[in-house]
Order: sequence, then C-alpha cells, then structure tokens
Amino acid sequence: MFIPNIDDYKIILASASPRRHYLLKEIGLEFEIKLKKLVEESYPDNLVKEEIPLHIAKKKASSYGAIEDMEILITADTIVWLNGNVLQKPIDRDDAERILKELSGKCHQVYTGVCIKSSYKHLLFSACTDVYFKKLTYAEIDFYINNFQPFDKAGAYGIQEWIGYIGVEKINGSFFNVMGLPIQKLYTELDDFIND
Repeated sequence: MFIPNIDDYKIILASASPRRHYLLKEIGLEFEIKLKKLVEESYPDNLVKEEIPLHIAKKKASSYGAIEDMEILITADTIVWLNGNVLQKPIDRDDAERILKELSGKCHQVYTGVCIKSSYKHLLFSACTDVYFKKLTYAEIDFYINNFQPFDKAGAYGIQEWIGYIGVEKINGSFFNVMGLPIQKLYTELDDFIND
C-alpha cells in the first residue's frame, strides 16, 4: 500500500458491504472484516442530508467496542436523498419498483458518511454525488429488479450494474461514492489520519 507507515497498523473494516470490500481491495489496502454486532441504522428526525450517514457511521464505530493500539477501524453508511427525504433499501419487490419510479427522470444525491477511528482519536467526513437518471420505462425497471434484485442497496439500485449503464445520464462527484465508499477521499483522509 502506498500510504507511508500504514503497514504499522491493522486496518479493520466493520462493514458487510461487498462493494466496500471490493473498493478497499482495489486500492491495495490490506484489511480485516469484523462485524461485532448489527447496528440499528436509526437517527434523530432533525438530521438531514450528510448528517444522517455521518451519525450512523459514528454510531457503528461507537458500537464496535474497544479498539486496540495500532488498530484503525473504518465504518461507513450511504443514503440516497431525493426531495428532502431518504430513500431506504427496499423492503420488497413492490417497494423497489416504487423507489425506482421516484428516481426516474430526476436528479438525486448520494451521501456517504465515513468514520476512521483508532484507540486515541477519530475522524468523520462525508461525500456527496449528484446522480441524474433518465426517464426509466416500466419494462426497464421490471427487468432490472427481476435480474439484479437490488434489495440490499440504498435507493434500490447499484450504479455499477445494468441500470447504471442504461439509466444514469450523468453524475457530479465521485462515482465510487455512489457504490458506497468515496474511495479517493478515504485514501487521502487515511493518509492524513496516520501521518499527520
């Protein structure tokens, strides 16, 4: 890994997301996946936009428990924000269809909050990406849900899947943030966290 002194630390990712696992591997980071317990992804009603995933990422880090010396914990949360509301992971097929119809033909925001924590300090940061969807047909939505079953994804879609190829007209911000982790910003922040 290119970050100076990173080999002195054990990096722990507290996330079950295969997309986050993939992105960290792609930058050459050696890490362990450890999930101590599931955290309820609830938040106070007064929080908006990036405040929500930042709150949940911090909550995940706090619930992890004790961090040993020379360990660094990474937690993250991603939300989809449209017209003042959070679009959650769909609960079933009908819900996925409803969410994708809401996103169709509109611009929405994807916010990710990240917490980097050691035994003696922590850092919170966020990223935002604007995503513009074309007007999706019912047949396109139906095909996507049937073939990709996006029930584990905020906003009921994965930009790296078929719907991203045919449905996303443009984005403003980090593509990888929409996948669930603003990897370039994480790389920079991790470097500063270790070497500052």
